[in-house]
Amino acid sequence: MSGSSERLPRLLALVPYLLARPGIRIDEVARDFDVTPKQLRKDLELLWMCGLPGYGPGDLIDLSFDGDTVSVIYDAGMRRPLRLTGAEASALLIALRTLAETPGVVDTDAVRRAIAKIEAASGDVRPADVVVGHGMREAESTVETRGRVQEAVRQRRALWLRYYTASKDELSERTVDPMRLLIVQGISYLEAWCRKAEAVRLFRLDRIDALTVLDERAAPPETAIPKDLSKGVFPQRAEYPAAELVLEPDARWVAEYYPCEELAELEGGRLRVRMRYGDESWLIRLVLRLGGEATVERPRHVAQAVRQRAAEALARTRHLAATLAG
Repeated sequence: MSGSSERLPRLLALVPYLLARPGIRIDEVARDFDVTPKQLRKDLELLWMCGLPGYGPGDLIDLSFDGDTVSVIYDAGMRRPLRLTGAEASALLIALRTLAETPGVVDTDAVRRAIAKIEAASGDVRPADVVVGHGMREAESTVETRGRVQEAVRQRRALWLRYYTASKDELSERTVDPMRLLIVQGISYLEAWCRKAEAVRLFRLDRIDALTVLDERAAPPETAIPKDLSKGVFPQRAEYPAAELVLEPDARWVAEYYPCEELAELEGGRLRVRMRYGDESWLIRLVLRLGGEATVERPRHVAQAVRQRAAEALARTRHLAATLAG
């Protein structure tokens, strides 16, 4: 962390940190700030040239070195530590509350202590454009599914699943060997060895239609290696074509349910999304299912296919109605 964009926040945090810890060892400070002792000494030398207008004795920050320790003699008014903004505090609280409602994934006691500290520190600060609520809570069915999946993971039992695959718009049945339960970007997943696919797969808990904890022991093979999720659960594949949809307010859930590359707010609560798809027929079915709550802007041939399929369905409906009436 030696770039200017990283150094300034570190310098601003150093003074209140040192004021609270007079006589602290320099190597300990360096460790806490994740820099080398050499870099920290450069930071401290720079602080000596910072202070209030006048820039004479009594105006600049003053430090005292005693062997390998350092103390602040004059702080130039920088006693207050950096605080979270209302938006930062709200976002952090939302994430922590979601984790706290997920027993078995993290140490919930530690999470609740962190929530209490942030709430006490932030007080009543809350920005006008941030709403802190319980919209991220999962449906009761998903909570029940989580409990049973946790039981299977804990007891190392295999699971039978009936699972909805969104990309194929179909339900399938499979037996899996659970490996771990995790949360990525606020969504709960089961990572397991799928015996049907003979590979490690991630299953969204809210897409599990039914499950049974089996008596047989879970036995993932040695080749079952947990996925690298550093780039997300399902990284967008550049070779897949991209589509741009405009979602009406009642269809905004699509952006939460399916991976999207870009989001743009529009007037009237509408949302423009950019998403990649591997199966054009799946994308057409998705738009048709939304019943006029979504418009395909690109690619043009997909928009035309949607219009054609909708016209054909309407024609069949009218023909059926005429037949029944006759």
